[in-house]
Amino acid sequence: MDTGDGGSGGQGATLRAVSAAVLAVTRHLSVHEVLQVIVRAAAQLLDAQYAALGVPDDEGSFAEFVVEGVSDEDWERIGPLPRQHGMLAAMLRGDTPKRLADIRKEPEFEGWPQAHPVLKDFLGVPIQDGDDVIGIIFLANKKRPGGFTEDDEELLTLFAAHAAIAVTNARLYEHNRELTVVAERNRMARELHDAVAQKLFSLRLTARTASALAVRNPARTVQELEQVERLAADALAELRAVIFELRPADLTDGLVSSLRKHVEVLDRAHETTVRIAADEAVVLPEDQEAVAFRITQEALYNALRHAGAQTVEVRLGTRDGQAVLEVADDGSGFDASDTAAEQQNGLGLASMRDRAYSIGGELTIDATPGHGTTVRLEVPL
Repeated sequence: MDTGDGGSGGQGATLRAVSAAVLAVTRHLSVHEVLQVIVRAAAQLLDAQYAALGVPDDEGSFAEFVVEGVSDEDWERIGPLPRQHGMLAAMLRGDTPKRLADIRKEPEFEGWPQAHPVLKDFLGVPIQDGDDVIGIIFLANKKRPGGFTEDDEELLTLFAAHAAIAVTNARLYEHNRELTVVAERNRMARELHDAVAQKLFSLRLTARTASALAVRNPARTVQELEQVERLAADALAELRAVIFELRPADLTDGLVSSLRKHVEVLDRAHETTVRIAADEAVVLPEDQEAVAFRITQEALYNALRHAGAQTVEVRLGTRDGQAVLEVADDGSGFDASDTAAEQQNGLGLASMRDRAYSIGGELTIDATPGHGTTVRLEVPL
């Protein structure tokens, strides 16, 4: 590809620019963020004044439409999202790029809203997943004279191919995250049933027994009522524990302080000893701290409910340029290589791994039957 910048040196600069743009896009996992970064990177890559990306819906409009080069105030004045008509519709029906010296002179041109910027030279490329057009990226008004060139078209087509992979990956990630949320809700429902509903059922039966014995055996009635009191207290404790797990994390004071408070509450609420050893100097970005806290919460929940441990310890420190967060217990352990057993126990390890991945971290499980479990989260500093 001839870049017009002086042979191999120009080609190298162009490839570096494409590489930087692709890396910027693939760094994000939210679909909306990916679309925004694609538009911004494309405008910078080809020196365009305006850029936009539309993701079509099934109703003749666009599910997403992001722009670069137009202020928020101007975008509000332009009005609602465009429909699939004119040049946009023509590109959605085809799978080839459009490079025009003046879009206003094309037969498909149907005009713009009053506040719309004036576009002249135009370059549009479909973003495809196989044979399906999942979006259109287009640029207008190249800042340097002469309009968009054949090399620009080739460059944007290359970038669009990478963008398609990033969009598809982000969509899969968001879908997987939705499935994870559903799985967590189902697990919580099971826990509520197992931990609370069964105790309430036992409480009801015991109360019935006490009622039946009230007249003919007062002493036995007192024993049954004492059992009712114990069951009610246990059910209340279980319900509070589940609600505590569901409560949004408050990390105002930072990760270490929040972990200490959480550990103190659990240590008071359970017979198991729960303690923490944390390096106060470990500080992560806010989004990473929130995920790290949730993973710790989940690991503690598993250890206290399933492991039968006498001691659970939370450890936070650094090693080899990474923050290392561990939750270790001396409980029953399990076979970490047995996927079926993991799913059967409802330990939520897949959910924790997904969360770790979302912040660029890695989750590992060290577990052996009869020798406890260590859940380890490593996040680059």
